[in-house]
Amino acid sequence: MTYFIDRRANAKHKSAVNRQRFLDRYRTHIKRSVEEAVNRRSITDMERGEKVSIPARDISEPVFQHGPGGERTIVAPGNKEFVEGDRLRRPGGGGGGGAGEGGASNQGEGMDEFAFSLTREEFLDFVFDGLELPHLERKQLKDLDEVRPVRAGISRDGVPARINIVRSMREAHARRIAMRAPIRRALREAQEALDAEERKDAVLRNPTRIAELKAEIERLEKRLEAVPFIDTYDLRYNNLTNQPQPSNKAVMFCIMDVSGSMTQAHKDIAKRFFLLLYLFLERNYEKVELVFVRHHTAAKEVDEEEFFYSRETGGTIVSSALTLVDEIIADRYPAGQWNLYVAQASDGDNWDDDSTTCRDLLLKSLMPRLQYFTYVEITPHAHQALWEEYETVAARFPSRFAMRQIVEGNDIYPVFRELFRRREEA
Repeated sequence: MTYFIDRRANAKHKSAVNRQRFLDRYRTHIKRSVEEAVNRRSITDMERGEKVSIPARDISEPVFQHGPGGERTIVAPGNKEFVEGDRLRRPGGGGGGGAGEGGASNQGEGMDEFAFSLTREEFLDFVFDGLELPHLERKQLKDLDEVRPVRAGISRDGVPARINIVRSMREAHARRIAMRAPIRRALREAQEALDAEERKDAVLRNPTRIAELKAEIERLEKRLEAVPFIDTYDLRYNNLTNQPQPSNKAVMFCIMDVSGSMTQAHKDIAKRFFLLLYLFLERNYEKVELVFVRHHTAAKEVDEEEFFYSRETGGTIVSSALTLVDEIIADRYPAGQWNLYVAQASDGDNWDDDSTTCRDLLLKSLMPRLQYFTYVEITPHAHQALWEEYETVAARFPSRFAMRQIVEGNDIYPVFRELFRRREEA
């Protein structure tokens, strides 16, 4: 592919457009750098921008110039020491003192990478590009105040921002025709009478009548000029009415295992996963509520601060979290009015026989109401009983139940993209 680059000076407000074209052109390279940045960032350092480097060979541009043209005869002097392709030794000794990271060498060549900075908004755009909440549906009316303004004809009253210029000018034109028509008719009759009077013989001509007609014509002409081009009576405004809209509200339940079997490294991975999810929902959706649930032997609904930074720990009973989610849904989020999502992170360790309880809760109560359930198991070891029971649920709901394993921090972002990638509609 060949790119033609316009090197003329930018007009006013053009730099933002050119920057966007640059980001679109090198999207593949930038996304690769963004993925690397996400994997190496800490929990509290996800929202800033990023410095991105692109290999110089990938941004090389063709150079066009005028050829010499015509016929030329050149006598080029030769030499006895060098031939074409020889390398010239750099004068001044063996080097050193440079700013590069490489050591001294007698071979190899290259070019520095092209580096530039992404803003916070651009960085997050690349992080969440191509992601969405699966199976998001428009539900029935939830609140009477959930409305959208729609056009509903023309009104005589309104605010200047809603003025309909075309209709206002049409009304002004009609008013001018209606107001000026009788004046023009009277003016035409006065001019005809004046012409008839002036065509009479000098003996029969009536000077007083002529003066009266001229005064009348002048008065009528002034009345024509006094008709305004547009009047407040002519103004028309676009009328808007509030129309009830189906609700596409959603709620995301974030369930994190904080039991004793979850090491600090496991918890950090879980927090980074949920932080990515939190940023994704806050940035891409306006009507998504988040409910944070932490559990060990008992589950508790917490706020954002406690979810990410509390140090509470204990044993492990996963069903306590699923039971609490089921109760919250029944109490606050009816399935007919909300899109329900659950994201769970755990190391897979669970109390004996509780994994079967989790499976039954999902199959009988939760999954028939949920849009999507994601389970992330953070462990480098073999899967345990909870994963095996969840496989039964995934087999029953293949499109709405997803399971992935995370071994180390570098797996977080690829797994997150896989779980929430945009899917083709069936």
